[in-house]
Amino acid sequence: MRMCDKHPNILGWASESHRIPYRHPLTGKATTYVPDFFIIYEDMNGKKHAEIIEVKPMKQVMGNAKSMHDKAHAVVNEAKWKIARQWANQQGLGFRIITENELFRAPQGSKPKRKKR
Repeated sequence: MRMCDKHPNILGWASESHRIPYRHPLTGKATTYVPDFFIIYEDMNGKKHAEIIEVKPMKQVMGNAKSMHDKAHAVVNEAKWKIARQWANQQGLGFRIITENELFRAPQGSKPKRKKR
């Protein structure tokens, strides 16, 4: 959130600002998915983008879940993300999932820091 506030290319952002109806795949009940962020930003070429962004641990992404608990989360997440992609596309928005792989990756062109011995 601090990055969203301070990054010069982020023009605006909100947390949990959209509500997307979907059917829960395990219970069959109609419910609502609330993605983590809505961000409007400008890319390196000056083009503006608007995206819905969900932040999740990699272990809750289908194909990476190992435990039954994480597999259940992955099934629910996939249902949410499928409907979110469709909804975002209808609204002219992007949809992106961010995991620790993206959050903690060193920026391109930077050298990894060496640990002091």
